[in-house]
Amino acid sequence: MGAGFLVDVELLRLAEDIKLMRIRGAAEIGRAAASGMKHYALSSKAPDAASYIDGLNEAYRVLLNTRPTAVSLANSLNYIRHRVLKAHKEGATLEVLRQVTVEASDAFVATSYSAVKRISEFGARRIRNGDLIMTHCNSSVAISTLLEAKRSGKEFSVIATETRPRFQGRITAKELAEKGIPVTLIVDSAARYFMPKVDKVVVGSDVVTANGAVVNKIGTSLIALAAKEARVRVYVCAETYKFSPSTVMGELVEIEERPPTEVVPEEEIPLLGNVRIANPAFDVTPAEMIDAIITERGVIPPQAAILILMEEFGYRIGEEYFGKVFVEEEGV
Repeated sequence: MGAGFLVDVELLRLAEDIKLMRIRGAAEIGRAAASGMKHYALSSKAPDAASYIDGLNEAYRVLLNTRPTAVSLANSLNYIRHRVLKAHKEGATLEVLRQVTVEASDAFVATSYSAVKRISEFGARRIRNGDLIMTHCNSSVAISTLLEAKRSGKEFSVIATETRPRFQGRITAKELAEKGIPVTLIVDSAARYFMPKVDKVVVGSDVVTANGAVVNKIGTSLIALAAKEARVRVYVCAETYKFSPSTVMGELVEIEERPPTEVVPEEEIPLLGNVRIANPAFDVTPAEMIDAIITERGVIPPQAAILILMEEFGYRIGEEYFGKVFVEEEGV
């Protein structure tokens, strides 16, 4: 195989942007991965169909290895790749394979935006005038839900946690304030202090597992625990492509460990001596700490996550949607 038809510099740059969190948020990552596959299709110099598939598989690997936790990334890539491999097995020409890749990429992105719109509409109905809502991190679908409630004429205020160590919550606070929503920014450790005053918690999700547990930005489980203690409802906004088919088979979700320099500046680390710095990017909130998961298909109890997986993907594990979820089955 020559290097001319494999991944190019632009796709490698996109992968680096995802890995370094220049592109962040599960939905944005999924859409970025889809755009990366589309870029491969349009830029590939593969001389024939077999070479095109080699390059597609390489693009798949490069993008898949950027963020291990976000299932939206894997689901996006599998959604596209399955359709292309199916067309290849049916004898499609190089140009048809290129077309299938572009169409599948566009379809995933369109579905993603449509899902956010539907979730926002469902979620906005849960917000009442006078509510004080706590949110965590920088979830595009959670923010969209709050903005939809504002657009529908509801008046409420928000408490946004900073979300250390990357401070994504500051972005959320700024976005909401710019739309006229009163926002108070707090440090993460103040969540329990403010929780008795809160009416609802609204957060996004990176992964929803088969048993209804939610994997989201580190600190989410502590907020949910404080909410349960204070009898505050917790709503998770999650597109169905964030549900993890592999957890049906008992696989665990890998929790990404980020660089220690996100916590302590590199030049200060030697001053700590033999201290080890742990920086997990996500944690797991058990189903019993979540009141409802708001999806584009409706509002469900977390225990119904398995039904979404069965309905959306089926126990065939994606014959129509993903094909073979486990990449090793495709020889990757």
